[in-house]
Amino acid sequence: MTDATFLESARPDWVSVLRRYVLFSAGGHLLWETAHIPLYTIWVEGTWGEIVFAIVHCTGGDLLIAMSALFLALFIVGNASWPLARRGRVLVVALVFGVGYTIFSEWLNIVIRAAWAYRDIMPVVPVIDAGLTPLLQWIVVPMAAYFAAIGTASERRGAGAGR
Repeated sequence: MTDATFLESARPDWVSVLRRYVLFSAGGHLLWETAHIPLYTIWVEGTWGEIVFAIVHCTGGDLLIAMSALFLALFIVGNASWPLARRGRVLVVALVFGVGYTIFSEWLNIVIRAAWAYRDIMPVVPVIDAGLTPLLQWIVVPMAAYFAAIGTASERRGAGAGR
């Protein structure tokens, strides 16, 4: 093995992991937004065009939140060896940022701005008065996207190590 080959195989593949995280996150949030929009009043009060716009708009916002949460987590607890090291710490901090922002955003847009509203069928978490599905979204989707992105990087590294 040459020095260049060794350095390449030992270098964390963080750029590829970030790219995959963004793609998996976008797909996951699009599916989630589509699945839980019937729990919002727009489902019964909006036109199909408004519903489609809301799904696309919210998915775009979700993607920006997901990237921001991960970048902040990397800044705070990541190091130069990520994604080979500190995987768990980075994920936990990113989840805290994502869930924290969701609680704030739901409160701001439902209570203060009245920009959107839940239907009666939306399960609401007591005390914080936030919808259950948005909170679950910010646990399930980022975790799935993170593990999918990291797992793909590990699989590629393992395949390349045998060469």
